[in-house]
Amino acid sequence: MIVYARDELEEMVRRWLEANRRCEERGDWRLLADFSTYGWSVGPGQDFMAVGRQEIRDLALGSEMGGLDGWSYPYQSILIDERRGEVVGFWKQIAAARRPDGSPYEVPGIGGSCFRYGGGLRWCWQRDWFDVGNVTAVFVEMLKAGVLSDGMRRRLERASSGAPVPGYYARAETPVPLW
Repeated sequence: MIVYARDELEEMVRRWLEANRRCEERGDWRLLADFSTYGWSVGPGQDFMAVGRQEIRDLALGSEMGGLDGWSYPYQSILIDERRGEVVGFWKQIAAARRPDGSPYEVPGIGGSCFRYGGGLRWCWQRDWFDVGNVTAVFVEMLKAGVLSDGMRRRLERASSGAPVPGYYARAETPVPLW
């Protein structure tokens, strides 16, 4: 097992958080493709996975983040395990749109990312998790209020069309193992 220096992992986390901040400001998440492979669980028996920098840019950070313009994902807590080269970050999902009372549309529950470090200030993989039920409830609330973005409406239509969506795999068919 490779053991990484704590200060190297802390520097990686610092760079990752700074890149996240820049991406939120620009409304363009594709810069993050330079850091890792990327995937998340979609639900029972299905995962999303993008492998390789271009697929991450096009699918994970392009079409999958499409419609989330103005959303922020502030990290709340970060745990670093230098013995395993793994980092876990817990984040919130907050929309730019506001409710009539002025509060932001925010996904309740826990969202986060698990990273494995690959050396050279790069992750070798990243896996996200979020509460799909709470995400859906917030999107439905925003849809009913007329504040869901056009991009997100298009994504929801695509997902409900029954047509295959690039990057979505049956759990046993992902191009690389999840762990």
